[in-house]
Order: sequence, then C-alpha cells, then structure tokens
Amino acid sequence: MSTAAESDDGTAVAAPVDGGTLRAFRHRDYTIFWLGALVSNTGSWLQNLTVPYVIFEITGSALWVGVATAAQFLPGFFGSPLGGHLADTRERRRLLIVLLSVMAVLAVGLWWTWESGSRSIAVILLLVSASGLVWGTTLPSWQAFVNDLVPREDLVSAVSLNSLQFNAARSLGPAVAGLIIASFGPGVAFGLNAASFAFVVGALLLVRVRSQVAGGIAPKLVSGFVEAVRYVPRQPGIAVVIVIVGLGGLLATPAFGFTVVFAGSVYDVGPLALGVLNTALGVGAILAVPIVVRAKSHRGLAGSMRGGLVLQGGAIVAFGLAPGFVTGALALVAVGMGFLLTISSGNTAVQLIVAQRLRGRVMAVRLMVYMVATPLGALAQGWLSDRIGPRPTMVVAGLLVLVVAAWFLTRRGARQLARVDDLEDVSSG
Repeated sequence: MSTAAESDDGTAVAAPVDGGTLRAFRHRDYTIFWLGALVSNTGSWLQNLTVPYVIFEITGSALWVGVATAAQFLPGFFGSPLGGHLADTRERRRLLIVLLSVMAVLAVGLWWTWESGSRSIAVILLLVSASGLVWGTTLPSWQAFVNDLVPREDLVSAVSLNSLQFNAARSLGPAVAGLIIASFGPGVAFGLNAASFAFVVGALLLVRVRSQVAGGIAPKLVSGFVEAVRYVPRQPGIAVVIVIVGLGGLLATPAFGFTVVFAGSVYDVGPLALGVLNTALGVGAILAVPIVVRAKSHRGLAGSMRGGLVLQGGAIVAFGLAPGFVTGALALVAVGMGFLLTISSGNTAVQLIVAQRLRGRVMAVRLMVYMVATPLGALAQGWLSDRIGPRPTMVVAGLLVLVVAAWFLTRRGARQLARVDDLEDVSSG
C-alpha cells in the first residue's frame, strides 16, 4: 500500500511508504546500471585499498595515510559545485559517460606510473587528487541519476540498492585486492581498476532514462549554487542530515583508512589480512541495507540514523580496544553496519525531500560537507596516531561519535532528527 503525496510540480505521486528491497530491479535500465556500477566500484575499492597500502609501505607513517585520504576527498570538494550545476542543467547520462571516461584515463595513468617503476609519493598523490577532483564533479550526477531510472514509488528501493551495490563492492574489492597485492603486486590491482570503468560506461550506453533535467531557464553556476545553499536551511530534514554527514566524515570515516595502520603496525599482518579487515566493513554495511528499507517503510529513518550513530561510535571504540586481529575484524563489521545505517538513511531522506529542480545542487552541498570533513578528520587522526598511537586515537574518535549520538537522544536533538522523515519538500518557495 502507498499513500498519496505531491511532487514538486503539484502532481500526485505515490509516497514510498511500502516496498521491498528489490523493487527497483523490476526496471531493466536500473538493473543494467546497477551491475555496471558494481563492477566499477569493485575496481575502485581495489585502488582505494592499494593506494594507502603502498603509501604506508613507502613511508611507514599514519599521517601519510591521512594525507592520501585527503588527496582523495579534498579535491572533490572543489569539483562538487560544478558537478551539482551540471547535474541540474545537463543530461546526466551523457555527462556521466564523459566524466567516468576521464577517470578511466587517470586510472590508467596510475597503473602506468607504478608499472614504470616510479615510487614517487608526489606523483601518486597528484593522480589520486586529479581523480578525486573528477569524482567530486561526477558524484552529484551519479547520485541524482538513480532518480532518472525508476519511478518515485521505487526510489527508496533504488537508493538502498545503490548503497547495497557500493558496499558489496566494498566487501569484494578489498578481499580481491588483498589476494592481488599478495600474489601479483599493486600494479595489477591498479590495472584492474582502470579496466573496470569499461563496465559502467558500457552500462550507461545501454540504458534509457525515465526523467530528464527540469526545463526552463538554466541557473547560472554561482547563483544556482547559492540558491541551493540557501534552500538547505529551509529543509530541516536535509539540514540535519548534512550536519550528521559532516560529523561522520570528521570523526568516523577515518577509521576506514586506519585498517592499513592497524594491519601494519598493530596486528602485524599482511595484505590478505588487510583485505579481510576492509571486507568486514563491507559485510557490516550489507547487513544494514534491509534495515534502512524497513525504516523508511515505517517512517523510521530518524531512528535508523540514531541507532547507526550509537552502533558506529561504540564499534569504533571496540576496534581501538580489540586485543587481536579477529576481534578487530568483528568490531569493523559493526562499524560498517553503523556507517551504512547513518549514511544511507540520510541519503534516502535527502533524495525524497529535495525539490527535483535542485536535486543535483543539493546533493553537491551534502557531498562537499563530507568531502571537506573527511580529509580534515583523516589528517587530524593520522597526526594524533603518530603521537599517541592508533589504538587511543580510535577510542577518542569513537567516544566523540557517541557524544554526537547522545545529543540526538535528548528531547531537542530527537525533535530535530525526526525531520528526516519528512515526505517531501516543505519550503514555501
């Protein structure tokens, strides 16, 4: 069953209050894109694990791992405003084909650099930064594109399956990366990532979109982005999601990069075990997907986000205190689950609330906050780890996440968080 809501133009649409996790797979084009994205993101996770691995092998420094994370995310902050503008003013399918093709070229460049024998950290970080800039430009269209492939009543399923796809890649990619690095070396891992872009570009060439960019006069880049920034505070549900995303990037996301540090300097294990640690994060995230879908079906995204913060904070503390590799991996399963509950619930809320004409630009604002918070958190935690050790650093980060969760358990915090369950745009103009 579903109830009626109104779309941005006043037309009655089916509000997504009921639906199974797999509903979006009924649509051919969404399924094709999902499969292509799964292969491509699996390749991306090969690189995401291999880059910090080789950086840590070269430098032996947690701070340099933080620098690598900053190089991946911070340039995306600068690309997102343009990406949001393009997502709202250009045909997203063609735009994605062009941008992902550029990323493929940069991935080939990283592969060639390593295979040529270069071990220059500067060159590696330059290529990673360039890729991060293009990826930041790509992400608003990537996330908004899901809306172009399914009707609104299947949007919750589509967003949740998109999270499932990303986290399935997060599970598979690091596991494969551990095997590849141990058996063939980092160069093969870089090469496989470059090749994986062919699958998602091929999928985009095959799909047909359902909805197009809104008509009318296209907004200018600066004024259009300013409009989106001003729009966010008028949407309490979107605003609280963006605050939580920023705090998560600052405090929680750096734990993902710290698997390299724990594997190398705490547990003293090789690349295969490192792959297991990262796979544990992905497994936990996959386990959370049905909870997110059920949460939206029962108007419970606020509870899902709150529970995710509590689980994530407690699990990061447990990871920092874990006495050995096995207990550390189990803690990371819970970290991945809490992360997905928080991030995917927030993303679903934004996709359902935001006005269609502003979808790409508002997604860009959310991504910009995450992209600037994550490298700041990674650099701060990397610096702290080099001074007091990785274990205390993780405990401090986890406790701070729990402080954030405690705020949303108060009466005022709970009232603010409840707005993420708004069904639609509530602005007056």
